Formats: sequence, C-alpha cells, structure tokens
Amino acid sequence: MKKLFVTAAALACLTAACQNAQDTNDAQALSAKAIEIHDLIMPQVSTFDKHTVLIDSLLGNLASLKAGNPSLDTNATREQLSTLKADLESATDNMMTWMKEYTPDSTDAAYQQAEVDRISQLKTAFEKATQDAERVLVPLTPHDK
Repeated sequence: MKKLFVTAAALACLTAACQNAQDTNDAQALSAKAIEIHDLIMPQVSTFDKHTVLIDSLLGNLASLKAGNPSLDTNATREQLSTLKADLESATDNMMTWMKEYTPDSTDAAYQQAEVDRISQLKTAFEKATQDAERVLVPLTPHDK
C-alpha cells in the first residue's frame, strides 16, 4: 500500500512538472506572438507622428485650402482632421502604455494570451487609423502629377 502511495505521489509530481513545462512553453510562444504583432505595427508610430504634424498644419491653413477649393466645407474638414488627430494620438498613446505595462518574460500563459488579445486590438486600431488617414489626408494634400 505504501509503495502504491509513493508511486501515485511521484506520478502526480511528474504530471505537475510536465504541465508547468507546457505552460511555460505556451507562455513563451504567446509572448513571441505578442512581440511579433508589436514589431509589425510599431513602425507606424512615426508615420502617425508625421500625420499629426500635417494635420496641425492643415488646421492652421484651412483658409488657404478653402481658397484653393471653394467647395470645401471647412467645418466638416476641421471636424474630420480633429477626429483623425485624436485617433492617431490615441493609438500611439495606447502603444506606449502597452509597451510600458507588458511583461514579456511572464510564464503565465493566461497573461500572455490576454496580452496577445490586447496587442491584436491595438493592431486593429492602427489599421483603422491608417485607413482613416489615407481617406482624410490624401484629398487635402498636393500630389505630384
């Protein structure tokens, strides 16, 4: 009976050790995925910063834009540009917050999965901000012909 108990206890320890090793491997894989997504979208921050500077310039020169395009609705344009600027800044700020708060070496697989989900949501926000910037800024900026 004592041998059976010792064998069962040893088996339980081995199972727990294997599970901990699997959890660590899962956490490492999820951490790598989070970093991969981060590395994909992080370069866009500099583009967002440039867009913000352009938006400030456009907002300061709405009268000139109106002179070049008399049909331009400056109120609607001001609103679009202000909204876009806020979205770009929000995406950038959220990325900086994520980077500050993220713990890439955590071995908690649930934490790493939550962070993959969080950075994936940021990726979606970055994609939307990029599309909105193209939609709003392209018609307002001069193009080489």
